[in-house]
Amino acid sequence: MNARVQVAGDLPRRITEIIGERGIITAATDMAPYLADWRDLYKGSAIAVVRPASTAEVAAVVKLCAETHTPIVPQGGNTGMCGAATPDATGSAVVIALGRMNKIVEVNALNNTMTVEAGCILANIQQAAADVDRLFPLSLGGEGSAVIGGNISTNAGGINVLRYGNTRDLVLGLEAVLPDGRVWNGLRGLRKDNTGYDLKHLFIGAEGTLGIITQAVLKLFPRPHGNVTAFAGLNDPAQAVELLALLRAQCGDNISAFELISRNCLEMVIRRIPGSRDPLTAAYPWYVLTELTDAREDTALRTNVEQALGTAIERELVQDVAIAENAAQGKALWRMRESIPDAAKVEGLVYRHDIAVTVSRIPEFIATASSALETAYPGVRIICFGHLGDGNLHFNAFVPGRERSDEVARKMTDVNRLVHDIVQTFGGSISAEHGIGQSKRGELAHYKSAAELDLMRMVKQAIDPHNLMNPGKVL
Repeated sequence: MNARVQVAGDLPRRITEIIGERGIITAATDMAPYLADWRDLYKGSAIAVVRPASTAEVAAVVKLCAETHTPIVPQGGNTGMCGAATPDATGSAVVIALGRMNKIVEVNALNNTMTVEAGCILANIQQAAADVDRLFPLSLGGEGSAVIGGNISTNAGGINVLRYGNTRDLVLGLEAVLPDGRVWNGLRGLRKDNTGYDLKHLFIGAEGTLGIITQAVLKLFPRPHGNVTAFAGLNDPAQAVELLALLRAQCGDNISAFELISRNCLEMVIRRIPGSRDPLTAAYPWYVLTELTDAREDTALRTNVEQALGTAIERELVQDVAIAENAAQGKALWRMRESIPDAAKVEGLVYRHDIAVTVSRIPEFIATASSALETAYPGVRIICFGHLGDGNLHFNAFVPGRERSDEVARKMTDVNRLVHDIVQTFGGSISAEHGIGQSKRGELAHYKSAAELDLMRMVKQAIDPHNLMNPGKVL
């Protein structure tokens, strides 16, 4: 038996001495949920799944892994789209899952901040903010199971980026365990701190490749009391861009979300998600789902929205519109939008593209990419939806004859390369909010400049010289 095998065999015992039997999983059946991604495209193996209950336990386990040169895969809610939280098949890594670190440490309503552990479920953070009449605006389809550490590690976007920004804009401070086991405490609730490099930004969006985020100080906002949700039918994406400009002109910064949805998406949700129904009486090629909010409880917001949408109908930007009469109706409209990824997962093998282009060029991009896909793959079904307000589209495709059960089809990158080449010509990004993980690692190497990749590798080498932290992801 070689030394590496001896280390691997002894490691679970040593970890158990640090965090106790409750904090470690080694049985294959019990580890299985931690070793596959949400999309069920990536499956790996691990020495053990470690579930620490404190930053001190994370630090001790990481220090042990550093001493034994054991790779580490940090994992939050395991709801990612790019396989960043899934270990490889070698079985040489330890998965560190942060689900037990789920405390809300402090809510400071006067400072508009909340300090949380990395394993806090996003929906629980939203509720804790609401309990003190505040808003934590990060909102996405998986918020009932996604945890904040994973949201931060992927710089998650969601539906409210238009008004509040990405996760990066919602984090004031971080605590992280470095690859050698040291703890960096940057838990500051300051809006201004100009004392050198802003280190938290190294870890936000790094997908666990530079360290393990263990706590965060989050930014809160006044809780909206006025809310208007509207669902509009349109003829094309160009009308959606014009509608956004009109709403901005007449309603100012009250727009929190502005989503574009194709008819294909809506039909897929109605077909696959029980209880779903068409919000409008007639079918339209495209739809916009928008939400506007205000801190005040009055009718002025609704009046402004109704007037703006009335103008849009007069200008023939909108063909029909439904405005939610109450919170339940608003939630039902959002449920349609949030169910699109779940419906697509049931539908079959989908080639997903989380891209960004400038808002003004979205109609041109959709037309160009759609034409290219239809020419290359006759009968292709395009599922296009996303956050038009910030230029982020999920431009996905079902290709005839390619099934989920076909491993060759799952691994083919021809569709992705075609779409991403077009994104590149538009000066866009191949990953707007889902990250790189392992699914887009080759694409990153193809599209990033040599200078950018060299800078990224230099940062990685400086912080994690032995490449133990989430190896095989991003770079």
